[in-house]
Amino acid sequence: MAFSHSFHPTSLREYDIRGVVGKTLKPEDGFAIGRTFGSMIARSGGSIVAVGYDGRTHSPELETALVKGLKASGMNVLRVGRGPTPLLYFAAFTRGTDGAVMVTGSHNPPEYNGFKMMIGKKPFFGKDILELGRLSAAGDVVEETKGHDEIVDFRDDYVARLARDWDGGDQKLKIVWDNGNGAAGDVLQKLITHIPGHHTVLFPEIDGHFPNHHPDPTVPKNLEALIAAVTGTGADLGIAFDGDADRIGAVDGNGNILFGDQLLVILARDVLKTHPGAIIISDVKASQVLFDEIGKAGGSPLMWKTGHSLIKAKMAETGSPLAAEMSGHVFFADKWYGFDDALYAAVRLAGIVARSPLSLAEMHDALPTVVNTPELRFECDDERKFAVITEVAGRLKTAGAAVSETDGVRVKTDDGWWLLRASNTQSVLVARAEAKDTAGLERLKADLVTQLEASGIEAPDFTAAASGH
Repeated sequence: MAFSHSFHPTSLREYDIRGVVGKTLKPEDGFAIGRTFGSMIARSGGSIVAVGYDGRTHSPELETALVKGLKASGMNVLRVGRGPTPLLYFAAFTRGTDGAVMVTGSHNPPEYNGFKMMIGKKPFFGKDILELGRLSAAGDVVEETKGHDEIVDFRDDYVARLARDWDGGDQKLKIVWDNGNGAAGDVLQKLITHIPGHHTVLFPEIDGHFPNHHPDPTVPKNLEALIAAVTGTGADLGIAFDGDADRIGAVDGNGNILFGDQLLVILARDVLKTHPGAIIISDVKASQVLFDEIGKAGGSPLMWKTGHSLIKAKMAETGSPLAAEMSGHVFFADKWYGFDDALYAAVRLAGIVARSPLSLAEMHDALPTVVNTPELRFECDDERKFAVITEVAGRLKTAGAAVSETDGVRVKTDDGWWLLRASNTQSVLVARAEAKDTAGLERLKADLVTQLEASGIEAPDFTAAASGH
């Protein structure tokens, strides 16, 4: 039977395939991904693909269609079942599969879903995804054949492996966990039995409607229930996950949020004790405080492009033992497998707190204070957004500014720094600024506005843009 399938043009993203179920993403897309991805694996000599799915209401249907497509390409499919994305990664790494596909909408609203892929032990993204779309539309797939599937439960093995790296001894911490009705639920309930102390789990039930709050721990509003529970019970710390648990959020005992770059400072200091001089990677949106503190701790800070697939690739290239993004993706290659895993990051963070004479709140309070804007996102046409970055970079270099073009433009001045980059996944520009004080932040924002206006772009709304962190 001849095969050909074209995806909705908005669904093929930089890091995954994603859309609104019933509109831009349908079960037939799942079949086509399986049929085409399976063909790509077969042509590279592979035959085994692991598949998992998150807790969204439409994930089981999409997973069924995906498996059908993979089997039609001759794949032997290990069906890992419902759980967090890192569980699938763990299955793929420990079983040495040729590929893996996770059905997940990650931190998107309930009506969204998507597919994250890896080939061998590497992320499948960017040009790989565009090539999958091209092959699918052309019907360029292997001859239809019959593969088979088996259900394999990796949850106990995964939890045992997570627990193996608990290094907090018998110290009994009081931890509040916010599952946010996400896919970590079942695994998290098993994990907490292995960590000494008192554990409270908020919203443990896996529910794809997300009835309590949206599962994105980078948005302070989504952490309100966790903060209230931590401060109300006198807990040592609180930990939150996004919808598929590849991103972490954390709060200290005083209810302060630790952002991705602040978490990385704490994690990096610990890792550098056993890996002195190691390269520690973060993205261009991270605070200068992070890069300075890594240097002070004896590490080699490396600023890299935003995007979990890009960070993972850079880690493998440089041999870095640890990386993190502002978005809460944390990647441990020290003792772990190098993929982003919020459950593993939580175990390591809790271990540090358990061993330290300082509380997490004291660690947070000891970090140098700066003032910064949140991440500001504003509309810019897909065709125009990259051109704007080129124009801004050109003007700044002509003016002799200190510019990094690692990912967009990051400009360093005596006041601090500001960043402008084009989103890889949406028709938006992203800006951020950070200074030592509010007067400096105002000057940085003014510089940014000047550059945007010179390219005919309306400046973002800076109201409520100053936040200490």
